[in-house]
Amino acid sequence: MKPADIKAFFAVLALANPKPRSELEFSNNFELLTAVLLSAKATDVSVNKATQKLFLVANTPQTMLALGLEGLQSYVKSIGLYQTKSRHLLQTCQILLEQHDGQIPHTRQALEALPGVGRKTANVVLNVAFGEPVIGVDTHIFRISNRTGLASGKTPMAVEKQLQERIPQEYLSHAHHWLVLHGRHVCQARRPNCKTCSVANYCTFPNKILDSKLP
Repeated sequence: MKPADIKAFFAVLALANPKPRSELEFSNNFELLTAVLLSAKATDVSVNKATQKLFLVANTPQTMLALGLEGLQSYVKSIGLYQTKSRHLLQTCQILLEQHDGQIPHTRQALEALPGVGRKTANVVLNVAFGEPVIGVDTHIFRISNRTGLASGKTPMAVEKQLQERIPQEYLSHAHHWLVLHGRHVCQARRPNCKTCSVANYCTFPNKILDSKLP
């Protein structure tokens, strides 16, 4: 995708949704970190369903630790990999209290030092909680970036690097959400809705579909 097309691509997404938001439900930074940690290999819908009840009784590191492992698991057992995630979350709570005064750290290095927090999760927290112009490359962003020609790469890190370099600065702060939402609701994995896609004119994928049908 050419630089002019990239700019137009994001201009269209921005016009349709000027202030995109995560579909995870949270009311403070700790809830955000918890929700993102739980969302690995799980849907936002399943996470929201569990955290709606969980956050009523535990939405700080202190109250989460007070639940204990069995107590926490009773709230999140509907989420995939809940046993491992529960252990990581409680370990994270302990570190937050011991090393960060119960607050969510504002650096990638400190975030990635927390159990269960990888680069994608750290980037999401940095972007959503602190407004950093970074992108957490999940399966949706990885797919849509390679499919559209926005950024190509065989690894999330390679795609992230290209996105950071190619997306115009004025769109970087919201690019993560625009791409996630577009990949989740329009440019889906099995059946991309190219006919109704607002940015199809800047994407190479529809052309490939048309070309494949030519004699």
